[in-house]
Amino acid sequence: MTIIAAANIGLWFCVFVLAIYTLRHYFFTLNRLFGRHRQPFVDVIQANWPPLTVFVPAHNESRVVRDSLDALLTCDYPEDRLTIVPIDDRSQDDTRAILREYEANFPGRVQPFLRDDGTPGKAAALAEAMAMHGGEIALVFDADYIPGVRLLKQLVAPFFDPEVGAVMGRVVPLNVGLSLLTRLLDLERAGGYQVDQQARMNLRLVPQYGGTVGGVRRTALEQVGGWNISSLAEDTDLTVRLVINGWDVVYQNRSECYEEVPETWESRIRQIKRWAKGHNQALRRYVGALLRNRRDLPFRQVLDGVLLMGVFAVPLVLLLGWVCAVTLFYAGYPETWGRVTMLMVYSFNTVGNFAAFFQVAAASRLDGSRERIRMLPFLFLGFLVSIMSVGRASLSRDSWLRGQPVHWQKTERHRTKKPAKA
Repeated sequence: MTIIAAANIGLWFCVFVLAIYTLRHYFFTLNRLFGRHRQPFVDVIQANWPPLTVFVPAHNESRVVRDSLDALLTCDYPEDRLTIVPIDDRSQDDTRAILREYEANFPGRVQPFLRDDGTPGKAAALAEAMAMHGGEIALVFDADYIPGVRLLKQLVAPFFDPEVGAVMGRVVPLNVGLSLLTRLLDLERAGGYQVDQQARMNLRLVPQYGGTVGGVRRTALEQVGGWNISSLAEDTDLTVRLVINGWDVVYQNRSECYEEVPETWESRIRQIKRWAKGHNQALRRYVGALLRNRRDLPFRQVLDGVLLMGVFAVPLVLLLGWVCAVTLFYAGYPETWGRVTMLMVYSFNTVGNFAAFFQVAAASRLDGSRERIRMLPFLFLGFLVSIMSVGRASLSRDSWLRGQPVHWQKTERHRTKKPAKA
């Protein structure tokens, strides 16, 4: 095969992959604009609510953990069936002292779990804490997340269906107006949850358990092997294993929880790189198992699962496409293929690049906040930073290899530390 033929095939492959993701964006967006909104569990109010354990993993979270615990303590879940387990994993600030303070003020309701050894990281902390605290249903919140009053019941309700293995709520930024970055992240979150996640729920695809503002069924977790403590994206890792083993994942779009998004570009870049490495690890580990399971799973779930894991490999596809295009430009296009190839590339560069913006604009309309659309042109800056960060992460050695060291990967907090109550 000549270098020209190889470059042309490579370019066609890249255009094909990008076209699939483009059609996926459009399909999800049109479904949310015109399709049936499927939310079967969110309006459950009266029920025999089961015992519930809420875990809050924390590492150096003294700035934010009080807000989270205060919000959880005011939720309307029956007090005699609710246990809050904040986890301190060898923090070096005042996190542990704050947790002990809440333990003293709310005996029995708040039961801190303190770690000084073992494998570091969120997944390892959850695995150890859940082994010590019983209960079939467990919810997980990051330490900077602030749940609404009804959120716990809304996230527990889907577990009345015995086929549900995990539940995910919607994440909404609370520090939107602080900078251009936080406004852009608000738009991205809206597109990701209001459109992507809810469309997957509507179409019975693979809504993603996002690692926070969600819950897992202990039986399902144990069946699929527990938390993967070596994964940088334990949430995506768990989502795919649950789907492979026949469990449903439910997304609750109206079950909102409020987070602090990154306020600096450096923090945002680190966050994206962590997500990219974690998704790439999951892709390497499970794409074969998911494809082999296509006889037991609907084809739409297999395809959506592969696309979910592969989303952070797209910049590598783009890079390959650029290399192939440059090679063909200087080596000369084959006469029989050149015109069709260029037509495909030009078509993607127009209609394809618009897909993500269309999704975000639709999410803003669905949220009833049309003024946010004025920020839409600035998304190009955010997408450019994301593509560069994901590309660097995907090309790094530890994005694909096994046996990488595990440590806490957390976002820098900027919220003003909340003082202790008198």
